Formats: sequence, C-alpha cells, structure tokens
Amino acid sequence: MNRLLEEKTREYVDELAQNVTTLEELSSVMRLMMSSALERMLNTEMDVHLGRRPGAKISALNDEPTSAESSNIGTQSSSSTGSSETTSGSTRNRRNGTSPRTILAEFGTLPINVPRDRDGTFESMLIGKHQRRLPGLDEKILALYAKGMTTRDIQDIVKELFDVEISATLVSEITEGLNSEVRAWQTRKLAPIWPIVFMDGIVVHVRNETGRVIEHTMYVAIGINMEGQKELLGLWLNETEGAMFWLSCLTDLKNRGVSDIFIACVDGFTGFPKAIQTAFPETRVQLCIVHLVRAALKYVTDADSSEVVRDLKAVYMAATVLEAEENLNKFAEKWDSKYPAISKQWRANWKHIILMFELPMPIRKATYTTNTIESVNSVIRKFTRNRKQYPNRESALKQISMAISEASKKWTTPIPKWKEALNHFAILFEGRLPKNN
Repeated sequence: MNRLLEEKTREYVDELAQNVTTLEELSSVMRLMMSSALERMLNTEMDVHLGRRPGAKISALNDEPTSAESSNIGTQSSSSTGSSETTSGSTRNRRNGTSPRTILAEFGTLPINVPRDRDGTFESMLIGKHQRRLPGLDEKILALYAKGMTTRDIQDIVKELFDVEISATLVSEITEGLNSEVRAWQTRKLAPIWPIVFMDGIVVHVRNETGRVIEHTMYVAIGINMEGQKELLGLWLNETEGAMFWLSCLTDLKNRGVSDIFIACVDGFTGFPKAIQTAFPETRVQLCIVHLVRAALKYVTDADSSEVVRDLKAVYMAATVLEAEENLNKFAEKWDSKYPAISKQWRANWKHIILMFELPMPIRKATYTTNTIESVNSVIRKFTRNRKQYPNRESALKQISMAISEASKKWTTPIPKWKEALNHFAILFEGRLPKNN
C-alpha cells in the first residue's frame, strides 16, 4: 500500500468509526466496500478491454458511442483493415449490460454485477469467468480440513465466522485439488541416508468397494535425517498389517532414493525384521521401546500409569544389561500382584530388548524418544476420533497426509543432543555416512 492510499484509508476509517456502532454494521460496511471496489475494478478492466483512454469517464452500462467516438470509428474503418469496425457500417465492440454474480469471500457473501461486452470477448483478470470465491476463503477451508474438521464442522464454522453458507459439495471441490498434491508427495524423492527410521501401523476404519466399513492399517514410516529432524517418509494403506506389505513399503522407499538406513525401530511382529533386512541388508533392527511401553500401559489404570512408566524407564535407561535385569526384577516384585502381564511381556521380548545395550547411550536415547512416533500417531488418532470412518482409501490417505503435513510445520528443531548421537553414528557405522557429514 502506497503512502497516499494509506493516508486516505486512515481518514476514511476515522470517519467510519464515528458512524458504525456494532460489529454487524462494520461487517456490512466491509462487504459493501468490497462489492463496490470489485465492481469498479471490473469496470476499469472493461474500459481497457474496449480500448478507452486510461482515466476516461466511465459511461453508463449499455452505452452508445459518442459523436467523437463515431467519428473516430469512421476514421479507423477507412484507415485500418485490422480494426474491429467493418466498412459495411457495423458497430465496434461495446458494453452490453451486466450479469449478477455472488462471490464468497472472507467478509461474507458479496453480490456484484459483472460487466459484459457485445462480442462476448471480455475475460476479467480479477475474477475468472466461472470463479465464485475470492482468494483467502479456500485457504481457510483447507486449514480447517487439515486440523481434522469434518465437512459438517467446516460448514458450521464458516457460517459462524464469515456468515457464508457453503455446501458439502463445495468443501469437496476445494479439497479435490489436494489429490494431485498427495500423489506428488507420495512419489517425491528422498535423501539416500537415514540414521533412524521408525515404522508403525495404526488401525483406521475405511469403507471398501463393496460399501462395508472394515479395519485397515495405515502404515507409517518416520525418519530422522542427518540434521536430527524428523520427517514423514511415507504413508500406505492396506486391509491388514503384515511383513509382506511392509516389504512393498520398504521397496517403495528404495525406489524413491533411500539407499541406507542405520537403525530401524519396529514393533517386533513376526517377519518384520526379515522384511527390513531383505530390502536393506545392513540395517540394524531394534525393537521399539515406545511400542513396549505403550503395550504395557494397556493393562494399567490411569492412577498408576505415571509410576509404571517411571519404573519401566529404569529398565531401558540402565547402563548395562545386568542393571536392566536387576531393575526388571524390582519392577516385577512391585507390580506383578496388580499387573503380572507386563513383566511377562518384557521377559518374552528380552532377547530383542537387550540388543539396544550394545548401542552407545546417545544413540539409544535417540531411538526411544517417545515424541518421534507418538506425535504422528496422535494426529492420526485425532482424525479417527473426529471422523470415525473414511469414505474410501483415497480420502483416508489424503486427509491423514494433509493433517500430518500441517503438524510437521512444528518439526523445526532436532531431537535432543543430536550432535552427540551423530558422532557415535560416525564411529559405529563408519564409512556409511555421507561424505559431507
């Protein structure tokens, strides 16, 4: 905004403030101003289209050529074969009334009159021929969509905030363009080296081709890059969770540029480690502590959960295997009377758990940071709570990937003490780090 325009705007605002007494009145004035401004800009565009002098007075709609214009037309027709005027006396292109149109904007519903020309060649650069919404409204609807709002929620919020009635079809139309973005995201190239990758599956309900709503597994791969920041590598959807489908997901990562993963943290179901080592033979597979703790809490009341987590932390944070075994025995003595399944579960997985004690402590801390996997799962669970079910597979992938993309805007800082962990990665996985690191 230039200085002169800013000064005039402030003068008008001062005058407006003396006459407007309620927010409803202010909203009405803003809509009227917006409608009037749009119509004037459209009329200016029409003047340019018809070849009038910049700044010439705008005549009435459906105007006839003035005597000067008629004289000019005669001159043009006799001197130029490229003119729109013909020697047979036909008139040049001119205004031909207006067409009413309703535009949806952040201020609300704006009724405007769009000028027409007789030849039907006028195309506004300001508002497209079939445009019904001004920029800004679409972005707000997409932002609500990304926050996990249902179509009904979005309709209600837009009505309450902007006094604009929108249909479910309109919401679908606005979000339809996301399909190509999701496909581009799903096939984007990835960095070749990933120090840590977490892999998980979470259940969502999706309506299949027959119309039945059945459980599907949303496969999630989250990587920690060389800067220590997390990044969602991929989302895949299948009716069941299994090693064979995970192998296809890992193959997809390879095809998109991933050549090496140092440590893969998984939930430990049968066949998963073999699938990983088929795709990435040098990858070290580590049982994910987050999954173990989460599984343990299924048996625990809310009142005891904090204390149980603290006692389990003494097990996996131990400096050595012997100390971990001792702390697990203490855990069993304290909690087996109430929750015997927890120590039994940990002992059943003990041979996989103790592998992490071969890793230096900085790397161990990086692999079991709960925020990495849980932050993504919480986004998916929020969507699941809001929607209960998804109408089809494409909708589930589109909505969840957009929600995670929105959440990832906050993933700006590396995990704690990453530089220390990276130094240990350089020693433990010597020769496999990129040369620029």
